[in-house]
Amino acid sequence: MNKTSASPLALMYAALLVYASLYPFADWRDQGIAPWAFLGAPLPKYWTGFDVVSNVLGYAPLGFLLVLSALRSARPRHAVALATLVGGALSLTMESLQGYLPTRVPSNVDLGLNVVGAGLGAWMAWSLERMGVIARWSRLRARWFVQDARGALVLLALWPVALLFPAAVPFGLGQVLERLEAGLASLLQQTPFLNWLPLRVLELQPLVPLAELLCVMLGLVIPCLLGYCVIRSHRQRPVLVLMVAGTGIGASALSAALSYGPDHAWTWFSEPVRAGLVAALVLLVLLLGLSRRASAAVVLLALGVYLSVLNQAPTSAYFAQTLSTWEQGRFIRFHGLVQWLGWLWPYAVLIYTLSRVGARELKN
Repeated sequence: MNKTSASPLALMYAALLVYASLYPFADWRDQGIAPWAFLGAPLPKYWTGFDVVSNVLGYAPLGFLLVLSALRSARPRHAVALATLVGGALSLTMESLQGYLPTRVPSNVDLGLNVVGAGLGAWMAWSLERMGVIARWSRLRARWFVQDARGALVLLALWPVALLFPAAVPFGLGQVLERLEAGLASLLQQTPFLNWLPLRVLELQPLVPLAELLCVMLGLVIPCLLGYCVIRSHRQRPVLVLMVAGTGIGASALSAALSYGPDHAWTWFSEPVRAGLVAALVLLVLLLGLSRRASAAVVLLALGVYLSVLNQAPTSAYFAQTLSTWEQGRFIRFHGLVQWLGWLWPYAVLIYTLSRVGARELKN
């Protein structure tokens, strides 16, 4: 059986859909209504184009990845139907559970749109396979990447998605210290364990421009070096750098447009950010000749500096207001899909790199 990145991506995406559907996981209660009662409820009188698009697009990647995983393993005849059924079963379960959450409303229309989305994604994957696109991608992947590159490719595919969640610093993923401290303090309120929390002597201070430049630089260097660990030829690395940089800039611009409006899509592109991007490209050119194992070692070093500097900065009040818009407003579904990625992506890279640092593929 061939290893494919589609299988872990499908599982991760399903988990994110569960999170998005049941967020904020609070105030569960039984209303005395059957969980499936929404199936026979009248159709809602009011709906928006955003609701339709978000529900269809939300489940389309799941159907796509499920069929792609099936085609890369055993090529079952009924892959499209099975993927659609799995997507429908997941959506039915989530809508039923939403009946126990006061902030969520189960909807038969949402269920139908989710099934349509899963079916469209599954059909698209099947169509691409019939046209030979998937086979060409497999050959391209074999030419560009080492055999066991699945984990790194999954992380690289998730990186631009993680960037869609608003960050206090551009490319600043993994800034969790302030929220972690607040969450622990809230959890331990009225318990003797509250006094066990270490007290910070000084309050977190905003990043100076040089520190912001450093975070932006390392925020781009880390995914590129991760690619260095699994790409076959040193001659292919400049193409990888350009693709990763372009994707990251585009995802950051889209995030700003979603958060502040299309007119402010490039407000984040300040002088320290531009300088950080240039410094990252220069550093990546200088590191083109690194071996895969040395690239992994530099990834670990860069992650240590990056997370240390980034987590010494607080989030501003204006940024907190932006997060509130995502977490409670129209982005509540989208928020669930990318918030945890934005927090945990660097730590997943850290774990993956540590596990791979002694692998045979990294010795060259």
